[in-house]
Amino acid sequence: MSAQVWTPDPGATFHRRLGIAPTDPGSGRDPDTTGSGGEGGCPDIWELDNGDVAVIGRDLTAHYASQLPAGVSVGPGESLVIIPRGMARAAKRDIPDA
Repeated sequence: MSAQVWTPDPGATFHRRLGIAPTDPGSGRDPDTTGSGGEGGCPDIWELDNGDVAVIGRDLTAHYASQLPAGVSVGPGESLVIIPRGMARAAKRDIPDA
């Protein structure tokens, strides 16, 4: 049995924010820094209408490429994106268990 490769659906739309807005206290965003996500800046985490999750963060693919653990890779068309710990923790309340 071969593993199926996940393919994102570009037709999916933004459904709801997971966690807190990038401008909220505890998001980890420096309020004096212009973000990459537009008006609110980055980082941000969103659930799409198909259940997939979109993450807006800082692309550090090149920085971490030589430090990836064994068995971990960033494939063509993928990026390693970093978000602050506080933002990930805030999103946990919106992500159901198993």
